Formats: sequence, C-alpha cells, structure tokens
Amino acid sequence: MRYEEDEAKFGPQKSFEKRVPKKQANPIDVQVGNRVRIRRMLIGMSQEKLGDLLGLTFQQVQKYEKGVNRIGAGRLYEMSRILNVPVDFFYEGVNGAAGQPGSGDEGAPVMEFVSSGEGMQLSLAFMKIKDTKVRKRVLDLVKSLADEEAAKV
Repeated sequence: MRYEEDEAKFGPQKSFEKRVPKKQANPIDVQVGNRVRIRRMLIGMSQEKLGDLLGLTFQQVQKYEKGVNRIGAGRLYEMSRILNVPVDFFYEGVNGAAGQPGSGDEGAPVMEFVSSGEGMQLSLAFMKIKDTKVRKRVLDLVKSLADEEAAKV
C-alpha cells in the first residue's frame, strides 16, 4: 500500500500517533502482581531473594508486583513453584478464575489493605494470637478506633 492510501485511510501520520493510547497496566496483571507480593510477604521472602531465585533484579520483581510488566507463563510457573502455591492462586478473585464468582472487585479494599506493608504486618500479627478472647478484644479496639476516626470527618 502506498503512503497516500494509508493517509487517506488513517489520516495524517501525526494525528494517528495522537490516537494511540498510552500503555496502561492491565487489571489482570495488577491482580497477579498483587498476589505475588502477598504470597512473597506471607512467607517472609524479600524481592531481592525472589529475584535471585528467578535470575532477575529486585527492580524487575517490583515491576511484576505492580503490574507494570506482565509475567510470562513460564515465569509465573516458576514463581508458583518458588512461592509454593498453585498457579491459579495468582488469579483468585479474577472473574471466573479459580472458581471465584463475581467481577473480582468485591475484595478490592481487602486486597489493597493486605497488599500494604502495615496491613500485612497487622494480619500476620493477628494470626499469631490464638486466644479467641484476646482476638475479640483486639477487634473491638480496632473498631472503636475506626469509629472515632469516622466521627472526626
């Protein structure tokens, strides 16, 4: 096809370039990356250690965890082996994946909380409390603090 035909079909090249959207992270890639981060943190592994085991830099692991870069099938399989989870673990909460109903958005606030450093630390510490009465008291404390914060707004 000649340049003139391309321009007639698609317009001038510069206007075509403007129409190309900027690359954005795919929500599935973000979900998979979050699940990698959660599992890595749950077992107490650093990004550097996971990177070493995969032959990557910790910066590459960071990009995977943020969903900026997609994780290829082979690499995801290796991650599942290293993190000791089935591959479908990374897709839990995605519409129809791993037997999960819904769009995957229902657990978004929970995933955001558990993905944060503080949320992960709080969850791990709470799980170590075996006495149900103490767990209930901790929960009551957190609820009362949340109610006080809500009242301030």
